[in-house]
Amino acid sequence: MAKVKRSYTKTPMKEQAPEVRCHNFEEVALGYSLEEGQLEASRCLQCKNAPCIENCPVMIDIPGFIKAIEEGDMPRAYEVLGRYTNLPAICGRVCPQEKQCEMVCRLGRSKKFEPVAIGKLERLVADWALDQPIEYKEVVGDKGKVAIIGSGPSGLTAAGDLAKLGYEVIVYEALHAPGGVLTYGIPEFRLPKKVVNNEIERIKAQGVTIETNVVVGKTITMDEILEEFDACYLSVGAGAPNFQGIKGTSLKGVYSSSEYLTRINLMHGYQFPKYDTPVQESKNVVVIGGGNVAMDAARSAKRLGAENVSIVYRRSLAELPAREEEYHHSVEEGINYHWLTNPIEYVGDEEGRLVAVKCIQMELGEPDDSGRRRPVAIPGSEFIIEADTAIEAIGQGANKVLLDTFPELALNKWGYIDASEETCATSIPGVYAGGDIVTGAATVILAMGAGKIAANEIDNYVQNKKLQEQPV
Repeated sequence: MAKVKRSYTKTPMKEQAPEVRCHNFEEVALGYSLEEGQLEASRCLQCKNAPCIENCPVMIDIPGFIKAIEEGDMPRAYEVLGRYTNLPAICGRVCPQEKQCEMVCRLGRSKKFEPVAIGKLERLVADWALDQPIEYKEVVGDKGKVAIIGSGPSGLTAAGDLAKLGYEVIVYEALHAPGGVLTYGIPEFRLPKKVVNNEIERIKAQGVTIETNVVVGKTITMDEILEEFDACYLSVGAGAPNFQGIKGTSLKGVYSSSEYLTRINLMHGYQFPKYDTPVQESKNVVVIGGGNVAMDAARSAKRLGAENVSIVYRRSLAELPAREEEYHHSVEEGINYHWLTNPIEYVGDEEGRLVAVKCIQMELGEPDDSGRRRPVAIPGSEFIIEADTAIEAIGQGANKVLLDTFPELALNKWGYIDASEETCATSIPGVYAGGDIVTGAATVILAMGAGKIAANEIDNYVQNKKLQEQPV
């Protein structure tokens, strides 16, 4: 058999041209064709002890589904993926593969070769499935009844896995549409809503019920849930916005990234006036932060017509936490960067409207608790950036609506739920928690990993409890 000659580089994925896409909200990356996917799949070494599996938070059989792609067997590729993930089309788009599975790809360890494009191949398979009919299964739920609070990636993962295990699962979502951060936080150009909706429909097809407009702690209490269900999983995310609290924060034109992106994504603000959710028209926009949320806000502002969009980040490019792909896309789209810079005041006019952001230059000092060098202000280096809109994308905190009405639940020093990393168990028997409400703002795939752990632990808990309740 002839030896396969592998390409040094990944098979490129077609994208919208920057000068075109910065004026629309359509998806930037256009996906692989089957032929392109097979070409990329042929680069996989099919390692026996594949490190990519170990570095995947949901432990997908990566060589298995890639081999099926190479052979052109898309049904088998999707079947392999479906054993491990309920959200492959989402993960294939937004999961930071470059820091997880692709980072340890043995092909990529060579200085000559790039790692296999695992995420792009996952998207190929999942997108193929989008065109297939959904098979709805009859709800059995004979093993027990479980409540999931929150329909983000962690909650949806737990719900899907529990339904497969034979549980009746009801998901309670506070907003009018399910999906959590997938729906309100990630822009259409990076994660189309039709993709999210299709993935959610496939989870519902497994027998999961999703009830929207239910605010646990208000609409229904945790006491009522614990009385009705055998167990519950808290995956409400961390959606409360953080602000630096500098002078001028209350000026008109200063947004949290949560509000700004929710108006655009969940409320379809980018389609105004078709949807009655106006977003402030801006000429000069400053975004504070360096994560993916900051990129999303800046790129959304550009698409909404802003002439000048700048990202202000207090560290350097080397420390930027955003995905490399998102950073490069933003540069191509004309986003400006002020490195080693931090805002110290929002400047307003007589009518209370933002007109500028006063900043100070920074330098990197000794490492902080995260291991990154701590930014230190340089005295006398203040300067002004003209702005009519400022968006703070510096993280989110725990939403207190549920937590304030459930004081029995132990919290950690940061105000998040105190839950075991290994089991997702909280201080209350039968109550489990995972995702951002435990870890703070993190990635979609890490939240999904917690959902998988929780599903297994809830299954063990409910079945053990039923055994103990049986008469001797």
